Amino acid sequence: MINRPLAFLKRDYKSATSYRLNFTLQICGMILSILTFFFISRLFDESSKRLLKEYGGDYFSYVLIGIAFTGYLGVGLSSFSSGLAQEQSLGTLEAMLITPTRLSTILLSMSIWSFLLTSINTLLFLAFGAIFLGVNVSHINLGSALLTQALTVICFASLGIMSASFIMVLKRGDPINWIFGGVSALLGGVYFPIGTLPKALAKASSLLPITYALRAARLSVLQGYGIKELKFELGMLVGFSLVFIPLSMLMFRWAIRRARIDGSLMHY
Repeated sequence: MINRPLAFLKRDYKSATSYRLNFTLQICGMILSILTFFFISRLFDESSKRLLKEYGGDYFSYVLIGIAFTGYLGVGLSSFSSGLAQEQSLGTLEAMLITPTRLSTILLSMSIWSFLLTSINTLLFLAFGAIFLGVNVSHINLGSALLTQALTVICFASLGIMSASFIMVLKRGDPINWIFGGVSALLGGVYFPIGTLPKALAKASSLLPITYALRAARLSVLQGYGIKELKFELGMLVGFSLVFIPLSMLMFRWAIRRARIDGSLMHY
């Protein structure tokens, strides 16, 4: 259970660091993204800040955490399908599936590096904002922030497995990625408070796990809320995870069987 995930992590680390220019460009892109929203935040007047009062009133701090934690959704929805595509192109997927290694171990091992890199990027986002752009993280509650991060990873990883299941069968056209990727960016409060949405759309946002993940992240980092104060948001993330985890594994097992019957297991 330890050696196999570590072997995947070592392989993916060597693969990622072998492309040094790409790694450097990713860091530069992250900094440019932060600076873009820093200057956009200067356009907000005092009247618009009332919607951000709960989070400290600063739009840049609000959107910085939104972008940082949304990275988990992006990597969750893409890492499993891209990992499967890589194994299919290398011709190693079928060989892995016939080993005694559990399917859940194989799936999780494929994404360890991606989630670890996203966690590092999240810390760099917050550190860059705090050191150079005045984001106040002095009130952070580390315990609730780390718990929020862990539940966010679990929940979004489950969505990623569902997404990979559709890709394995359909090859193209993934409704999970569309619903939880594109819609979450609009309704989940990534770039603007949910209070700015019409009532119908604001209610729809309550069906998305990212809504609760971002709220818990912002309140724990910016306002120092503890686990007790965030029990509703964290409870919702636990509830989503309890539904998504078994459902995603059932969907993936079905997708594997379907691909084997169709003879498309080795084709992406």
